[in-house]
Parts: sequence; C-alpha cells; structure tokens
Amino acid sequence: MRFSFASLLSVALVCAGSAAAQTAPITLAVDLTDAPRKMLHATEVLPVAAGPLTLVYPKWIPGEHGPTGPIDQSVGIVITTDSGQRVKWERDDVNMFAYHLTVPAGAKSLTVKLDFLATAAASGFSAGASTSANLALLSWNTVLLYPDGMQGDKVFFTPSLKVPEGWKFGTALDASAPASAGTTSFKTVSLEQLIDSPVLAGRWFREVALATDVTPKHFLDMAGDGPEDLALSDEHIENFSRLVRETGDLYQSRHYGSYHFLVTLSDQVAHFGLEHHQSSDDRVGHTTFSNDQAFTENGLLLPHEFTHSWNGKYRRPAGLATGNYHSPMKGELLWVYEGLTEYLGDVLAARSGIWSPEIYRDRLATVYGYLNDTRTGRTWRDLQDTATAAQILYSAGGPYDNVRRNVDYYDEGELLWLEVDLTIREKTNGKKSLNDFAAAFEGVGGNTAPKVVPYTFEDVVKTLNSVVKYDWATFLRTRLDSNEFHAPEQKGLDALSGYKLTYTDKPNYWTQLTESEGGLDARYSLGIFVGASGTLNDVILDSPAFKAGLAPSFRIAAVNGRTFSSALLRAAIQDAKDKGPAVELIVENTGYYKVVRIDYHGGERYPSLVRVDSVPTRLDDILKPMANMK
Repeated sequence: MRFSFASLLSVALVCAGSAAAQTAPITLAVDLTDAPRKMLHATEVLPVAAGPLTLVYPKWIPGEHGPTGPIDQSVGIVITTDSGQRVKWERDDVNMFAYHLTVPAGAKSLTVKLDFLATAAASGFSAGASTSANLALLSWNTVLLYPDGMQGDKVFFTPSLKVPEGWKFGTALDASAPASAGTTSFKTVSLEQLIDSPVLAGRWFREVALATDVTPKHFLDMAGDGPEDLALSDEHIENFSRLVRETGDLYQSRHYGSYHFLVTLSDQVAHFGLEHHQSSDDRVGHTTFSNDQAFTENGLLLPHEFTHSWNGKYRRPAGLATGNYHSPMKGELLWVYEGLTEYLGDVLAARSGIWSPEIYRDRLATVYGYLNDTRTGRTWRDLQDTATAAQILYSAGGPYDNVRRNVDYYDEGELLWLEVDLTIREKTNGKKSLNDFAAAFEGVGGNTAPKVVPYTFEDVVKTLNSVVKYDWATFLRTRLDSNEFHAPEQKGLDALSGYKLTYTDKPNYWTQLTESEGGLDARYSLGIFVGASGTLNDVILDSPAFKAGLAPSFRIAAVNGRTFSSALLRAAIQDAKDKGPAVELIVENTGYYKVVRIDYHGGERYPSLVRVDSVPTRLDDILKPMANMK
C-alpha cells in the first residue's frame, strides 16, 4: 500500500458445529447501477446444511496492515432460505464481524442480500470514497459474508458484475462468457483470489496495452471524471511500458498470468494505492495523467504498487501471511514489505523515466532531510516499533507528528535499503548490488502463478549473505533499534553514495510542490510547517519556534506587525539572517492572542544533495536503467 498503503483469508462451511468440505461454489452477484448514489448491492447464495452457522465479514484486509474491514458501511443484511424463509441472525457480542444463525431443516442454500455504502465516511483504504457519478472501484471484500473456519484458497466463488449502461470495466478476473444486459459472469475463483482482484468501472474508461513485446500481458485501465482525464500522452505510456520491462530485468520473474494497473483519475474519491497480486488499485487526482507536474508528483505510485506484486504479495512476511481475514497480522517486517518497496519503487520511477535523476535526488534529499533532522520521536520510538505498531499508526500524524512518528517504515525503510544497496556496491567494487538481492529474493522459484512464499528476518539476512558475506543481522538490527536523534543511516549514505545531505536557501522541487498551495515549510529553520491560513500544522520539538512557545494548531495572525502571509514570513526569516531582528509573530491559540519572538538568525534552510567528488557516483549508478547494462 502506498498511503495510502496493501492477501490471504480463511473461510469454511460449518454445518451443525463442524467443518465440512465445500460442495459447490458460492455465487456472488454485485450490482453497481446505484454506484453514482454511493450504494453497491450484493446477492450471495451459499450451499448449506441444517444446523448452526457463523458468517463473517472480512476484518484484516491484506495490504492495509490493520483490522480495517469497513463493516460500519455494510447495511441491509437480510438472509433467506431457498424456500424464501427469513433466517434471523445475531451479531457476536465480542467479534463485531461475526454473525450467528441457525440453518432451518431442509434448507439447501441461503441467500444473503446486503448493501455497501461507498461514502467518504467508510473506514479502510479499500472502501473510502470509492465511487463518483461516472465511476466505481469495487473491492470485493466490502460486499460479502462467508462461512467461518476454512482457508481462503479452499473456498470458491463464482462472481458476476452488473454495471450501469454504457460503462466499461477492467479487472484481473477472467470472464466466463460475453456480457449480457450489462452483466458479466466471471470464472470461479478462490475467495483469496476474488478479494485480490478488484474491479474498476466507469463511463469514461480507457484501456492501453503496455510493453506489448513482454509476456505475460500488461494493461493500463483508466477511469476518470471526464474524457479529458484519460488523455495520457504517448511519452507517458512509454514510461509505463519501460516500467514493465525494468521490473522484468530487476526481479527476473513474474508471478501473475496478466497484470492490470487500475487507475482511478478523480477528485471525487479517496487518493491512495493498494496492491494486489495481478493488479493494483491506484487512485489519484483527475489531472494526474494530463498534467506533467501532477504526473511527476504521483510518479512513485504505480512503480510502488507494481513492485508489491513481488514484494508483499508473492514474498510476504510470515506474520502477514495469516491464511485468513480474522487472525491478527504481525507487522514487524513491514520495513521490508513497505520500506524495500518504497526504495525500489523510487528507483524504478527513475529508471523508467517517470522521474529525472534530478527529481529523484530532490525526492531523496527531502526524505533524508526530514527523517534526519525533524523526527524527534526517534529518541523514544525506534524504526522497528513503527512497523510493529503499524495497525495503530495509519491514523496518526497531524499535530506533533514529529514527536509521535507514524508509518516511518516507508521512508526510513527506503533510506535503510539504499544504504544496503550502497554497502553491497562498495564491498564488491560495483560488481554486485541490491539488484542481485531483488532477483534472488523476489524471483525465487522463477515465473509462477500467484501464490505466497513467506519469509522471516533470517531469510532476509541469508539472502543478503548470498550476495555478499557481511554481518547483515547486526547491520539491520543496529538501524532498526536505534534511538539516535539523527537517522542512523546518515553516515552510510553520506560516505557511500557520492552525495552528501546539506541545506541551501532554495526550496527543492518537492518543497516547491508542498508550498504551491500557499503554505511554508520552515521546519529546518524556525521549526514550523505553516498552512496557507497561518495555522501551524506541526512544530518541531526543541526547535527555535517550540522554545519560543509555539505549538501545533496555533495560528499566526501577524508577522512583524503585518497580517500573516507565507511571503511575509519567508521575508522575515530572510531579514533575520545573521544579525537581523528576531522574527516577531502575533499568534492565536483557541481565541487568545499573544506576541512571540523567535530568536533565530540562520536564514532559510531546505534539504539538498551535493556531489562529493572523492566518492564514486554510486547513487547515479543505481538510477541507470538495467536495459542499458546488457
């Protein structure tokens, strides 16, 4: 998952209190004709036998790393027998995701009807704000119940889908017959595969074949708010085709029969990415493919989610490979699942031309700078804990984010794996790299159908040692368990990459994007991140601003006696440089005002990478397309 950020599950048929083998597939018919009104309809028919039965709603959603199943949006649940008799259900008083009932004598099947409210209030990444007037993203886990007890790969569903008139769709599922009256039936699949195969549907829909010289087939499926949103240039299509080719060179394997990038281009839905084995659910703003700046700004998303097909879906931490949707997942290896994916995704964005090397370096400087100099929470919460506690950290952030830390295993995980890559290159004099690790670790078994190959910390260390002998266990644990204020990767990155983190008075590419809506990123100077209205989104602990008495959620009303604007605050920081006057602010805190003087004279500071001539340009070598190395 990327912010966004994202599968196995377990089901069983339980008859008279004992598990029984499934005698026929469960049918599931989903109707999207009311999707523009943010309501999805589902009808499910389950083969049953008389006796007690427990049905469950998916709780631990793969890729979301937490118990995020949006059960609060599942409504209208009515269960009847094949003779039309209504069956009363009762929710479990401990497990809110479980429904108990008794199948009447003589009943051979149950029909379950339920609706899903696809509104912005829905919990869980896969559910929130997933429809608009002209499109819908269906996550199957939101519209089904299933019998409790057996593994997901042992229970089978025959799904079908009805879409509004004139709509088209994309999915990794295979149709079993041509569409009829707007309804498409799909081949029977395991519940595991069904949950792992979302559907993107829309009135304005476009499918583009990518890298047609590559087997298996790859598709870019797009749905937008209007036809103009689908105006992806030939240049950017080629970027994505290069991404497909570069992943083949990097991972030396593919673990799917075909792959679909399902890209929702809309300002009316939630924005994030969620990985699947043979597809990805990528939701971005409506101009992302028609505006070059927006294309660059979202350039990591598709490489990140695509990489998860190998790292996260195929190779999966043992603690996340639970085999069901109700056993709690353990996230202690998310610094591999997400951190390695973040690193490789960024590198692939550069190798495929989505980002230039300069934009990549600015991105790295931004990540490196804020993790190295503003994450004060590192002194109490180490990197390991950000992974272990993942299920409670996705809703963190906001005021005092620098103190609490949140899912830093993404970005600090990226720094960690960059240092691993640089270390391998340094120890082998450039003969080997993390490319070798990726091919060995993610490509084990060669080309396969979708399946899960779990791993442990020891497996990671073993594979690294197969690339180059080193005390990788100590290397990793030292960085994972560190409570140093500065990022423990700092020394390695500065010494090995050929570039060094420094600060200049000019915003880099990514800082300019951050400030483009009127805010000011002064975290590295005053120690504040200011919104366009003057509200302090964060104040860095022990920074000049914090010592002067400021805190998150305060609002700057005036700068040096004048009504606040980001431009005036920037000018005040510049004027205070060296021996200039202190920055004087009038700030408001819950209706009370006070004057604050910040005695800071260091000028503007923004993170940047500068070349170190005495060190080989290993960072530049990392970004070279692998196709150029053949």
